Amino acid sequence: MSTVSSPQEEALASVVVVDYGLGNLRSVTRGLERAGADVEITDDPDAFAAADGVVLPGVGAFREGVENADPLREDLLAVADSGTPLFGICLGMQMLLTTSEEGETDGESAVQGLDLIPGTNVRFAEGQKVPHMGWNELEVQREHPLVEGVDGNYAYFVHSYYAAPDDEAATVATTDYEREFPSIVANDEGTVFGTQFHPEKSGETGLQILRNFVGICAEE
Repeated sequence: MSTVSSPQEEALASVVVVDYGLGNLRSVTRGLERAGADVEITDDPDAFAAADGVVLPGVGAFREGVENADPLREDLLAVADSGTPLFGICLGMQMLLTTSEEGETDGESAVQGLDLIPGTNVRFAEGQKVPHMGWNELEVQREHPLVEGVDGNYAYFVHSYYAAPDDEAATVATTDYEREFPSIVANDEGTVFGTQFHPEKSGETGLQILRNFVGICAEE
């Protein structure tokens, strides 16, 4: 399936939003368009290869996300290998990691994420209110073009699991919810990254994140 959005006048970059059956694709698309991108919603690997950047959205459970996206696994890995920016949002960010406790807590065997940022997704501590829902602060921990202009700003979260990368250097920003957790992560090269929060629901902070992403795509 392929849906081309209304093109931006003088779009800064072409961005593909991956359609694998999960995620608020229209909301993400509108946010990217506002940020200056020409957006296509598709599951066509040829479109991934031709785009300046690729967005992997997602809402729901880790296992369902991984299984739905599995037919596109090699194509998404090829995007990362090519150096094209790959941006995971919420569940999409969690899928960039290796695995998740989510299936294990449901009595299911583990499923393998994309393993582009080695690590696992862990559940908030027992007794802690989940999901973590609402606005919370971003604390930038290291430089990355995605976080320019957002340190100390608030973003909108809805999640019960959070990323725990094997390498602490993968953490770009953190957020405090009775414990500090990584709210933005990136690989060593800085071309694969993700936000635990929803930038498309995060007002001006989210729009700045999306503008930063489009800027990264335009430079590649």
